[in-house]
Amino acid sequence: MLRSLVRLQSHVRKPLSKVCPGSQPPLYSTAASGTSERRKFYQDVSISQGEGGVFEINLDRRKLKTPGGKLFTVPNEALAIAVATEWDAQRDTLKFYSMHLTTLCNTALDNPTQRNKDQMISAALKFLETDTVCYRVDEPHALVELQKNEWDPVLHWIENRYNVTIGSSSNILGPEIPEQTKDTVRQHLKSYNFWSLTGLEYVITQLKSVVLSLAMIDTHLSVEQAVLLSRLEEEYQIQSWGNVEWAHDYDTYELRARTAAGVLFVHLSSESSTVKRKLMQD
Repeated sequence: MLRSLVRLQSHVRKPLSKVCPGSQPPLYSTAASGTSERRKFYQDVSISQGEGGVFEINLDRRKLKTPGGKLFTVPNEALAIAVATEWDAQRDTLKFYSMHLTTLCNTALDNPTQRNKDQMISAALKFLETDTVCYRVDEPHALVELQKNEWDPVLHWIENRYNVTIGSSSNILGPEIPEQTKDTVRQHLKSYNFWSLTGLEYVITQLKSVVLSLAMIDTHLSVEQAVLLSRLEEEYQIQSWGNVEWAHDYDTYELRARTAAGVLFVHLSSESSTVKRKLMQD
């Protein structure tokens, strides 16, 4: 994807004339009918800077809008380029279900559940109480050892990284997370802006794990490693009993794609010139 961002640079920087309000019908980034595909209706993708320093996505000379009818704007150029790349990569048919960055932007802009940061943080913290890496089995022995060997290192890492105690348990209720730990994680999550928190919550939901998500955001784990760790028990069962290969591979690739998009969204939403420069260098 990063190479695609670079290739798009020479194109997205072309100046655009302003589109007069009402001169074109609203353009939604997902199909209004709820379908997940639509015939492609544009040739060129570009970005332009709007009022207040935000960036807009243009398909030919039509400005992209959210499903809620708002003008599709993102807070920085790096994220605009990434979204434009998604639209530029579409062929004859628009596959909306594959446009994860666009979907996350729509969520941040429309905020369909009308939640504020505190509510989003509370929802994320609930996953800490049922975190994937905290729930352990007590049999079979091979899986017990696998969970210990693979999950304990990342659990110890986050405890040291944030100076908290989380622990693990084979009890159906899971480990009892200390209130001090919750407060520490809550304060850390408050440091994210609304857009970044939208992406982080999305990643947490995909992996059912705050621990693995924060480890990825901090680049302690790669996306591939985190996804594998989130599916550890399933992978063990597959090794023992086999699987429907194509279905397993498809699910894994899809989870990787969604997770990678969420992590990228977090970093790009935390706009910095350093991020943008690195994208250009890669």
